[in-house]
Amino acid sequence: MKILVLGGGTFVGRALVESATSRGHEVTTFTRKSLPPGATEGLVESLFGDRTEENAMQFAKGRQWDAIFDTWSGAPRVMQQNLAVLRDHASYFSYVSSCSVYSADPPTFGQNESSPVVDADASAERTHYAADKRGGELAVLESFGEEASLLARPGIILGPYEGPGRLPWWLRRIAKGGDVIAPGPQDLKIQYIDARDLAEWMIASAEKSLTGAFNTISTPGHATTSQLLKTCLEVTKSDANLVWMSPEFLAEQGIEQWNELPIWADPSFQGIFGFDTSLAANSGLICRPISETVADTWKWLQSYSDENSPSFPASIGLPHEKELAALEALRKPQ
Repeated sequence: MKILVLGGGTFVGRALVESATSRGHEVTTFTRKSLPPGATEGLVESLFGDRTEENAMQFAKGRQWDAIFDTWSGAPRVMQQNLAVLRDHASYFSYVSSCSVYSADPPTFGQNESSPVVDADASAERTHYAADKRGGELAVLESFGEEASLLARPGIILGPYEGPGRLPWWLRRIAKGGDVIAPGPQDLKIQYIDARDLAEWMIASAEKSLTGAFNTISTPGHATTSQLLKTCLEVTKSDANLVWMSPEFLAEQGIEQWNELPIWADPSFQGIFGFDTSLAANSGLICRPISETVADTWKWLQSYSDENSPSFPASIGLPHEKELAALEALRKPQ
């Protein structure tokens, strides 16, 4: 197939390019400045530009692709404008959306592809993540229709080259050693997808012209919080001590789920790790074990020197002072 990837230089886009080229497809990428894997070896055609600018898609003039892949999460209006041009240059469109498009708040267990979604508008400016992703879906359906589009709805995405920095934060924190707050309960089930598994499924789905919306995450309970953190201990060879704290105690200390303790949600919010993924599994989605995702992410982080090591959003991770205060509070006699 001839494939166009809008993006392709970072995280999921990068994984899409690697999967497509490994399967023998002819790949073109369109990025602002990042170079996709395989470009320097001549495996990928790299085009550069800013998709938010008027006439940004003019590079498509006189060209045709079998499939286009996109990971956009900004203003839906941008996608709508891009796709108005690209719909005449491809017969299939595959979009990385999100399970955040479902409207239940907090998320409920068992949500599937027919569950209610948030209100959104394909012509909207950027508002909030859920509406932006749903607006992107609407833009895809508007231009390519249900018969020629695939909407992948992942949850947390992990793996090498991760942009948000959730798993990298845990790896770096545990590698430092000492007492590390571990959010309980230990057997809390988590649900996620390795970017490489998501990409492999999306490319394979395009090969067979699979269409529709799919919750593209591991099955609920594919891993637990304990498995995640203990694997971080193993791969970093750290002597850190995991100090397990109950959700109630963490709440008393003002420690927030999700951002301050990445990849963890209070049990009352566990619907976020309970999406029904049977449709994607039955269509061929295979998720590698958590041990492989953690080990490969650590290997990626270790490939950098301290001077050029990847940086991540400051909002991710527990401030050291806050961690020390909670550990001290736990030691105090009740």
